[in-house]
Amino acid sequence: MKIKNMVITALLMAIGLVLHQIVPPIVGGMKPDFLLAMLFIALFIDDSPKNALVAGLLAGIFSALTTGFPGGQIANMCDKLVTSFAVMAMIKATASFNRHISVPLVACLGTLISGTVFLATALVVVGSLPVAFPVLFVTVVLPATLVNAVTTYVVYNMVFSAAKTLDLV
Repeated sequence: MKIKNMVITALLMAIGLVLHQIVPPIVGGMKPDFLLAMLFIALFIDDSPKNALVAGLLAGIFSALTTGFPGGQIANMCDKLVTSFAVMAMIKATASFNRHISVPLVACLGTLISGTVFLATALVVVGSLPVAFPVLFVTVVLPATLVNAVTTYVVYNMVFSAAKTLDLV
């Protein structure tokens, strides 16, 4: 893992945290999860297992610090670690795909995994959720999947355009 990639990953996680805090809700109180989007982008830049571990830990810690969901601290740590390794594997599996297809596809599937692991872990940790699992899945996870796929695709293009200009990738 190169120092340059570690710095880019750390910066993306920090930017994701700031955006996660300042972006207002857009649809029904739901916000794009910029921290998750930045995790995906960090993994597109460096899809090594070391980067997946570091980025997953950082995203989990940052998410745990900002959650208000019951049992969300542990659920965020578990979900981001599982998601980072799943996304790393998906990125490797879709390496031959056009990035205009693979980025939103991986973001969509990664968000589904993240939301499912988060809700399942919170259910196990707390023993019950504020609302039934299927209701939360349909009303929060599925819409977040679409919003995050678009958000990740747009931010990915901006980050890679800037990175190419600065000769970072």
